Amino acid sequence: MHFPVIIRVTGILLMLFSLLLALPGLLALSLGEPTAPPFFQAFGITLLVGLVAWLPTRTHRELRSRDGFMITALFYVGLGLFGALPFYLSSSVSASFVDAAFESMSGLTTTGATVLSGLDELPRSLLMYRALLQWLGGMGIIVLAVAVLPMLGIGGMQLYRAESPGPGKDSKLTPRITETAKALWYLYLGLTVACAICYRLAGMSGFDAIAHSFSTVAIGGFSTHDASIGYFDSPLIESVAVVFMVIAGINFGLHFMAIRRRNLIPYLRDAEFTFYISVLVGIAIIVCALLYLGDTDQALRKGIFHTVSIATTTGFTTDDFSLWPSVTPFLLLFAAFAGGCGGSTAGGIKMMRVLLIYKQGMREIKRLIHPSGVFPVKLNRRVVSTRVMEGVWGFFAAYVILFLMILIVVLAISPIDFVTAFSAVGACLNNLGPGLGAVALDYADLSSPVKWILIFTMLLGRLEIFTLLVLLTPAFWRR
Repeated sequence: MHFPVIIRVTGILLMLFSLLLALPGLLALSLGEPTAPPFFQAFGITLLVGLVAWLPTRTHRELRSRDGFMITALFYVGLGLFGALPFYLSSSVSASFVDAAFESMSGLTTTGATVLSGLDELPRSLLMYRALLQWLGGMGIIVLAVAVLPMLGIGGMQLYRAESPGPGKDSKLTPRITETAKALWYLYLGLTVACAICYRLAGMSGFDAIAHSFSTVAIGGFSTHDASIGYFDSPLIESVAVVFMVIAGINFGLHFMAIRRRNLIPYLRDAEFTFYISVLVGIAIIVCALLYLGDTDQALRKGIFHTVSIATTTGFTTDDFSLWPSVTPFLLLFAAFAGGCGGSTAGGIKMMRVLLIYKQGMREIKRLIHPSGVFPVKLNRRVVSTRVMEGVWGFFAAYVILFLMILIVVLAISPIDFVTAFSAVGACLNNLGPGLGAVALDYADLSSPVKWILIFTMLLGRLEIFTLLVLLTPAFWRR
C-alpha cells in the first residue's frame, strides 16, 4: 500500500467534508441560533486535521485497489467522528460522545436510527445538518470526491469500486469514472430538487421540504419532527414520499439509461426492477390485509406507506408500526433485509442478490428432477457467471454469520430483550433505522458498548461488509 497517498487523499476528503460543517454554521448565524459556534469549531478542527494530513504528503501515484479499501474505511470512520463534533459541542443537544458519534454515523450511513428526541424544539441548523449528513451519505461522499480527485492528480476508480453499493461495482455508466460520478450526482441532485418541489406543493414549509427531500432521496429517514412524516397528517405528502422512496430504491444506472434513451424500456427489461416492484406490491397487499383484519384505522394508507418506507430501508413512519397486530411488524422488518435494488441508495442485502439466490434455488430443484440437465442461471437473458454466483453466496453467508455474531454479543453484554436486540442489529445492518421493542422510537436507552457495536454494524451495512472485512485479513497487509 501507498500510505502517503492514503494520508493525502484522506486529508483532502476531510477538508471537503469541513465545508459541510460550515454551511449549517452560516445558517445558525443567519437565524441567530446558539449552534453557530459549535459548527464553526467543528469546521476549524476538521479543516486543520485535513490540512495537516495533506500538506506534508506530496505524491501523484495512482491509487490501487487496496488503497481504495483503506481510504474508504478510514474516511467513513473519520467522518463519523468529526461529524459528531457539532452534536457533542452543542449545548442544545447535550449529547455524550458516543451518542454524538451514533447520530453522526447513522446519518452518514443513511441508517436513520436516532438517539435524539424533542426534534421539534431543536435549532433548525442542527436539523438541517442531520439531513445534509444523510444526503451526502446517500450516494457517497467518496463518489463525489471521485469527480474532484482526478483534477488533483489522483485516480478514483478504486474508491468508486470500494464504496459504491450493490453487486455490480465494476460497471460504468460512462467510459470515464469522473464522468460516471458526475452523472450520478447530477441525477441525484435532480431527484432531490424534484422531491423538494413536490413536498412544498403538497403543503410542507420550505425548510421541511428541503430537509425531507434530502432524507427521502438518500433513503435515510431522518425527519425534522419526532412524529416523522406523521406530523403532517397529509395523504398527499405521504404519496409524494412513497413515489420518491420507490424511485430512490431503484438502480441509478437504470434511471440514467432511461433518461438518456428518453423511454421506459430499460426499466421494463430489467429483471431486478420487475422483482423489486413485485415484492413491494406483494408485501403491501399482505400488510394492508393484516391491518384491515386487525381493525386498524386507515389500513390501506398506513399499509402502503410503511411497506414502501420500511422495505426500501428509508424508515419514515406515520404510526408506531411495532404495535401493529399479528406478524405485521416482523414482516416489515424482514422485508428490509432484502432492501432496494443494487446501485441504489437503499440498504439491505439488495434485490439483485435475493433474485439470484432464488434463481439458484430453483435451479437446484430442477437438477433434482433432471440430474443430467443443464440449467444455467440467467438474468436479463444473460447467463450469470459462476464467479458472480460465488460472490452472491459469499456475501449472503458473511451477512448471516455476522448478523448472528453481533446479535449474540449484544445479548451477552446487555440486558435488553431478544426482540429489541434482533431488530436493533437488523435495522443497523440493513441501514433501516426504526426497530421493534425498546428501539421502536429511538436508541437513547441502549448502553454505550451496545451503541458502539451498532455504529460498527451501520458501517458494515453501508460498505456492504467486505470493504471492512478485507482490512482484517492478513493477506491484505502483505506486500
